[in-house]
Amino acid sequence: MTEGTTVRAELPPMRLDVISGPAAGTHFTSEAERFTIGSDDRSDMILPDRTVSRFHAEISIEDERVTIRDLGSHNGTFVDGVSIVHAHLAPGATIRLGATELEFGNEGSPIKIPLGPDRFGAMVGRSAAMRAVFARLARAAASDATVLLTGETGTGKEIAAEALHAASRRASKPFVIVDCAAVPPDLLESELFGHERGAFTGAVASRAGAFETADGGTVFLDEIGELAPDLQPKLLRALERREIKRVGRDTWRPVDVRIIVATNRDLRAEVNANRFRADLYYRLAVVEVRLPSLRERREDLPELVDAMLDRMGMASCKEAALLRTAGARAELATHAWPGNVRELRNYVERCLALAERPQLAPEHAAPDAGPVDDLRAARRQWTAEHEKQFLEALLARHAGNVSAAARASGFDRKHLYRLLWRHGLR
Repeated sequence: MTEGTTVRAELPPMRLDVISGPAAGTHFTSEAERFTIGSDDRSDMILPDRTVSRFHAEISIEDERVTIRDLGSHNGTFVDGVSIVHAHLAPGATIRLGATELEFGNEGSPIKIPLGPDRFGAMVGRSAAMRAVFARLARAAASDATVLLTGETGTGKEIAAEALHAASRRASKPFVIVDCAAVPPDLLESELFGHERGAFTGAVASRAGAFETADGGTVFLDEIGELAPDLQPKLLRALERREIKRVGRDTWRPVDVRIIVATNRDLRAEVNANRFRADLYYRLAVVEVRLPSLRERREDLPELVDAMLDRMGMASCKEAALLRTAGARAELATHAWPGNVRELRNYVERCLALAERPQLAPEHAAPDAGPVDDLRAARRQWTAEHEKQFLEALLARHAGNVSAAARASGFDRKHLYRLLWRHGLR
């Protein structure tokens, strides 16, 4: 299928009943595949509870299962009395957020998710997860609304931004990329807004920034979660007023740009931790699109490999046959792909360069989704799940700083890095 939009209606409905706390007796029914619970007015389910964080938790449907994830809340999220970072929800489960208790159910009409065609720009995928993304991107491309692209590292956020620009009315104008993590903080303001000659040491000539260069087109700010606190109000003004001021200049000039931003962080958790301005988050998340990880869309692997071979001009070479055998495709589907599409592309390139299929790392094998009958296997699976939850919480407490997390937990730093790689967290 390459045209049209259909609707998938088999996703389970989601309902939350407040059974104790300030909002006891109320309920919330979701009409989307993911929603946020918190005390902030921008949360989907708003709880008037001082012990609930602004963006406390998120409930979503991932791989046909309902999951709940804590968003770095101050008081934690508990499911059936157990503190969780990320967990699956079953009907009847009790959720506690601060002083509020909720009961989860899935009664009512199924959630209907619009699905797009099997490609959008250079992005391909027949899975329902990706076709839902394509439908959302197509709707966003028709407007000038600011778009926030989220997802794990390597899921293709830059390609999605390029496709958005190419499908918009600004396609004939510049598409300018700024990687907020790659530019030194003291130079990022100049990179965004430009500078005048002599504005700082080394400014030997005046220079236009990304916003001026992209006038009429699109500015893509990658890794926006790395933006320094002192730059956040300046970006907010540029978004709200659509005007910028070069470093070293006193006058403002208007700019006409569309803004797309991307991050592998959860900005709601950053807002909870006071590392990211809430008002800037609201301006960025006008349209939010989450790109699923590769392990959530394994059925797309053959098509992704074929698309990569086509782009490399290697589709008909004899080495490409190594990746098209039934055995190769079965092996690809058993891997967890912690590096997502970027890791897959690296693997394809290695296969072509070596004219052989390197063995995939066993520690990244995908967990078996079927029943676990063996006690030792069940113990290993349980330990792995809880070990990952512990590591996620440890990183969250130390803002992703592995050295600080190692010192606080007593881990040797190298050993902690190995654990993070094993669980796909680095």
